[in-house]
Amino acid sequence: MWVERDRAVLAGLLGRDPLLHVYELGDLDDFFWPYTTWIRRGDQVVLLYGATSPPTLLAFGRPERVAALGALLAEVAPSLPERVYAHLSPGLVDALAGRYRVDGAVAHRRLALTDVGRLARTPVAGAVLTGADLPDLLELYAEAYPDNWFDPRMLETGQYVGARVAGELVAVAGVHVWSPVYRVAAVGNVATRPGFRGRGLASAVVAGLCVRLRGGADHVALNVRADNVSALRLYERLGFTPVAGYGEFTLTAWGSAAAGGVVAAGADLA
Repeated sequence: MWVERDRAVLAGLLGRDPLLHVYELGDLDDFFWPYTTWIRRGDQVVLLYGATSPPTLLAFGRPERVAALGALLAEVAPSLPERVYAHLSPGLVDALAGRYRVDGAVAHRRLALTDVGRLARTPVAGAVLTGADLPDLLELYAEAYPDNWFDPRMLETGQYVGARVAGELVAVAGVHVWSPVYRVAAVGNVATRPGFRGRGLASAVVAGLCVRLRGGADHVALNVRADNVSALRLYERLGFTPVAGYGEFTLTAWGSAAAGGVVAAGADLA
């Protein structure tokens, strides 16, 4: 087990299943790369993404690979930060239970844009947002999506599309990752102001964004809560289909101050 910094090696391994690993592939891009720590043993890869607070741990594997990936997670767990937010394939959280208290388990689904015919039949709306739109965007999220994770840097990608009514920003769709080099994109931060819901604005801005993304990405995917029935139906209408399920968890090290104990010593990954 070691920290891997060869992007070609990582791209080769992750590219074997690009839709399962769309976020990791996107994080190989120069825009995200400085915030990443990659742990690899053989063909098993784990990502710690440090631009979030707490850092985000990503470990995805198909069922036949979960045992080997879980072994890697258990080995590296003592060197991980005391608090992390984790995205894990089914069965992997147990590998971390000895190191962490597990809270906030939420089931999610990974969907991928596979039926472009449906996308083509969807009306599009919206214009590309820039840094000048940031105040309006933050105000929209505060009202419509207060618990989302949004990095203002993402506006620099040019892959945020917003719709306005009488000058007011009322709907937006953006990306969590986007890489024209690795040709992947993950749609995220989709929101509609409460008073404007039910008018098709969300589907229109997501459709407008996806049309843009397909010009520079071979794989477009997104994550959605498994219990968000309305969102699942919306994305199905746009041509998205299921790829895999996974869980999102908040992990707090046993014995740490956050867990109500004495902070345990440990060597963080570098």
